[in-house]
Amino acid sequence: MDLKCLDIRRLIVFFSVLFLNLVFLNTTQAQTNVEKETVKSNTRVLLSFVDKNGVKKPVTTLRNWENKRRQILDSMQAVMGKLPDRKGLLPLDIKVTDSLRRDNYTRLTISFTVAENERVFANLYIPLKKKPHEKFPAMLVLHGTGDQGKMLVDGSSPLANRANARELAQRGYVVIAPDYPSFGDMKDYDFDKDRYESGTMKGIFDHLRCIDLLQSRSDVDSERIGVIGHSLGGHNSMFVGAFDKRIKVVVSSCGWTLFDYYNVGEEASKKYGGRLGPWAQTRYMPLFRDKYNLDGTKIPFDFDEVIAAIAPRPFFSNSPLRDANFDVQGVRKGIFRASAVYRFLKAEENLQVRYPDATHDFPTEVRLEAYRYIDKVLRHIPLIDEIK
Repeated sequence: MDLKCLDIRRLIVFFSVLFLNLVFLNTTQAQTNVEKETVKSNTRVLLSFVDKNGVKKPVTTLRNWENKRRQILDSMQAVMGKLPDRKGLLPLDIKVTDSLRRDNYTRLTISFTVAENERVFANLYIPLKKKPHEKFPAMLVLHGTGDQGKMLVDGSSPLANRANARELAQRGYVVIAPDYPSFGDMKDYDFDKDRYESGTMKGIFDHLRCIDLLQSRSDVDSERIGVIGHSLGGHNSMFVGAFDKRIKVVVSSCGWTLFDYYNVGEEASKKYGGRLGPWAQTRYMPLFRDKYNLDGTKIPFDFDEVIAAIAPRPFFSNSPLRDANFDVQGVRKGIFRASAVYRFLKAEENLQVRYPDATHDFPTEVRLEAYRYIDKVLRHIPLIDEIK
């Protein structure tokens, strides 16, 4: 071969490789710049607040953050209705209607007063004491959608992996598992005649009163209380966690995605009048439709902000890759946004998420991991460390 031709070919290969490397470096740099700008943008959204003069400012102090947190709660109430005043609450007036003793705990079926003419039905699980004056950590357990209500989390669900209340009681927690209005013993609840603008806010108020009940017990350590829920209970655990700082750890299973990613399919969208229509049901937040016309761009809060309102307290999300209700991409984006707040509050390790290869479920291995995380946060050595 002619040496000149060989040299020319070598030069062509050299410059081609050089060109490709330059393109790769520029592309990588551009992607890095986009990622940095995305981080800055998300930080500005969640780490900014409106001052008393209506001017938007960056959050730079803890006092600024408390202002922002209050504004998030105000935005939630714009959709859910105002949280009723909790001053002058009536006595709980707990009534026991049934009891069942199991190996290491007793389950009581109870009802109690949350407000005038308002009673909630619940299961209360009490560990058998090993020592005099022993105090236990406690958990509020919120059930998913289903006619059985509170019994779903006792193991009566036809679906596996739902018995959070029973399993936590076996681990040595005092547990309260209330019915959500329209399910269980509250199946005949009339949303049209109550004092709330949404079933969601009714649920939040009831769940706050559940925490009151737990704190009223002499066998509960009032500084070691958490909440866990799946699906309907998953987002309700986030809502009550945002409003109540007495709750030290929040676990949400299959409970959320950003509203832009919420899509229950064409058939359900038609049934409910739009993609976000399911959220506007009477038992949830009718103002999604009545005030905001199911327009996601007008809804004044989103789930990344709910998580931010929980910060810096520990938050654990089980978000399966194949959850048809709550798209995992919206979860990833929401976690990414909320992480800016946890970083600001120096609590990054308190934001936990798991992405099991599953559908709308709380797989055993992730559920056990969530329980162990709760144990760690609430400083509890479980009576058993397995799921029966």
